[in-house]
Amino acid sequence: MAHQITSASNPLIKTLKSLHAKKGRAETGLFLAEGARLAREAADLGVWPDTMLYAADALQRGQVRELVAQAERNGVRLVETNERLLGSIAKRDNPQTVIGAYRQALTLLDVIDGDLVVALEGVRDPGNLGTILRTADSVGAAGVVLLGESCDPFSVETVRASMGSIFAVKLARASFDDLINYKRKRGAIVIGASLKGAALDTERAVDGRAIVLMGNEQSGLPADMEAACDLLVKLPMRGRADSLNLAVATAVMLYDLWRRRGYDGARA
Repeated sequence: MAHQITSASNPLIKTLKSLHAKKGRAETGLFLAEGARLAREAADLGVWPDTMLYAADALQRGQVRELVAQAERNGVRLVETNERLLGSIAKRDNPQTVIGAYRQALTLLDVIDGDLVVALEGVRDPGNLGTILRTADSVGAAGVVLLGESCDPFSVETVRASMGSIFAVKLARASFDDLINYKRKRGAIVIGASLKGAALDTERAVDGRAIVLMGNEQSGLPADMEAACDLLVKLPMRGRADSLNLAVATAVMLYDLWRRRGYDGARA
C-alpha cells in the first residue's frame, strides 16, 4: 500500500530534495528520474526505483495505474502525494506526475562488450553528457566511458537530457590507461576527434571494434590522448563557426561511423 505524504517537512521529502545536490546523491547513492515514461522504460529493462512518488490524480490514467501496481509487486516504496509537493522535489512549476528515486549504477569497463564504445575526456556539461548517452543508445553503442574529471552522470540535468537512456546504456569510469588496456584486449581501434586531425574521409571503411574518443568542451583532447589514437579526424566546417557543441560533434561521429557499417541493426 502507498503511503500518503503531503508535508514538505517529511524526512523522505527532504532526502529526495537533497538529490539535486551532488553531496546528497553521494550520501544516499540515489538519483532522481522524472516522468511515467522514464519509469516505464526503466521497468521494461528490469530497473525499479527504491521509491516512487505519484500524484493521486495521475491514477486516473491506466498506464500510471498499471505502473504503480507493478512497482508495488516489485517491492517499491510507493508514496501518493500532490503536484505541489512533486513540484518542490523536481524544482519545477509544472512537474511530472511520477518521480522515482533510483540506485546509481556504474559498471566495470571490462563488462562493456560490443563493437562500439564512446569515451569522454572530462565532459563538464551535464546536458551534453545526457544527450550523448541518448545518442549512444540510439546507435546501439555498448557503453559510455567517463575519463578524468567529469560532471556527475546522475545529476538531474544529465538524467533529464538522457530521456531514459541512463537506464539503457552501460556507464563506466576509468583512467585513460585502463581504456588503452581495454582497447588492446578487445582488438579495437581508437578514433579521436581533433582540430589537428586529418580531414574526415567519408568513404574509408571502419570495420571491427571501435572506440570513439571525444575531448571536453573547452580544450578538446590532451596531446597524449591524441597521440594514442589510431585515427584522428577533423569534422569539416563550411560557415563561420569553427567548432560544434560536444554532444552534436559526438552524434556526427557516431552516426557517420554507423553509416559506414550500413546502419546495421537499424529498426525498420
